[in-house]
Amino acid sequence: QVGHPWSRTKPCTVMEWKGGFQVLRRLLQLEPRGSTEPRAEDEEAPTATGETCEIARLPEELLSVALSLTAPRDACRAAAVSPAFRAAADSDAVWACFLPSARDLPPLADGEPPPRSKKDLFRRLSGSPILLPGGLVSMWLDRETGAKCYMVAARELYICWGDTPQYWTWIPLADARFSESAQLRQVCWLDICGNIHSNMLTPGSAYAAYMVYKLADDSYGLDSPAQASVSIGGINRSTRKVSLQLHAGSGQQRSTRRNRRRAVEDAVLPCKRADGWVELELGEFFCEGGEDGDVSFGLAETQELGWKSGLIVQGIEIRRKKLG
Repeated sequence: QVGHPWSRTKPCTVMEWKGGFQVLRRLLQLEPRGSTEPRAEDEEAPTATGETCEIARLPEELLSVALSLTAPRDACRAAAVSPAFRAAADSDAVWACFLPSARDLPPLADGEPPPRSKKDLFRRLSGSPILLPGGLVSMWLDRETGAKCYMVAARELYICWGDTPQYWTWIPLADARFSESAQLRQVCWLDICGNIHSNMLTPGSAYAAYMVYKLADDSYGLDSPAQASVSIGGINRSTRKVSLQLHAGSGQQRSTRRNRRRAVEDAVLPCKRADGWVELELGEFFCEGGEDGDVSFGLAETQELGWKSGLIVQGIEIRRKKLG
């Protein structure tokens, strides 16, 4: 028999633990469907009814421990299996494992009622970003994995000539997380970068950095490819050629469009977001955990040195990279 400090019931036998975890893996589809792994001659094919009966005999503590080793998406899926599963899947013991440590939790907005449960807190943190103290960085949790994600406001970024009104101006925002954005008036040297400390990220997670921006209707000079990069602790992790343009501008001469198209053929292109902004992936990296130093990210176009105008920068997001 095996006893555990979190169990308030009688100890489970080794076979109960082994069988219980096999059932959990099948019900959560952690084993691939159509597995070709051979069965023992006396092993019956699993059935939903049989597995549900097995689940009903397992203590809630066992279910909670098993679910806490999965991910928020799996816990939500598990709640539909049976009443016993639902009780375990909604428990604070499970959802506390998907939340950051107490010192890393952002404060809730003034006047907001306290969360009813750990699951409720997770829903709030994954449903909409929360501003961190200072108001220049927002944080939220990835809904599928619980990984910590951030957005750094334009005001917190380094923008070359950003404090010179002749080149950049700051405009109020009504449809974004932050109160203002940086609008490019006219420069030939475009250089934007920022950083966050690596200990702010979730270990064992794949991330990518995205610049969130818009182009003004009268923008120009932004069709040349730029260089984007991501580094951790001064070590470069990603360098790529990128394009700020969703497509060739209608105001360009045809010959110019052909030349630009050739230049950006192998460049990473931006995409439209549901909120009306545009995002461009600057690079990706993997947070091992234990790295010491800043994660730095940026975009620069300092080769052609043509005049540029009309770029409106909201900020740079650092969020989980969905693989596959």
